[in-house]
Amino acid sequence: MLTIMLVGLPVILINMLLQSLVSIWCIRFYSKNFSDRDSITAGVLSLFGIITIVMLGNFAQIVVWGALFLLLGEFETLRDAIYHSGVNFATLGYGDVVMSTQWKMLGPLEAVNGALMIGLSGACMLAVLQHNIQKRKH
Repeated sequence: MLTIMLVGLPVILINMLLQSLVSIWCIRFYSKNFSDRDSITAGVLSLFGIITIVMLGNFAQIVVWGALFLLLGEFETLRDAIYHSGVNFATLGYGDVVMSTQWKMLGPLEAVNGALMIGLSGACMLAVLQHNIQKRKH
């Protein structure tokens, strides 16, 4: 289990850094382009932009995990590694592709990481939505 943590923890830290950068980009994108606009169109476009940014950020994190799985020799192609990673990150847990016993515990570790990062992505979207609602009230 210690080996799993030593291998998985750097990837979690990289993903935390990626998610932090994505969150800051979301704030900057919104502040620069939409924070002073008060229209339905601006609200929709701002939320669409934030959703796009966080989806790309989550995909980048899935790719990081997939690259680790490929590096560990768990998969022959990056495509298969990313597929497996996406299933873990999104906490779907299909079970149609299973890693070796040696690295199997990285799956739940990635799922916890993914749940937290997707939750933070949702928080970014909610912050924009709440700001738009507050602007409409005033």
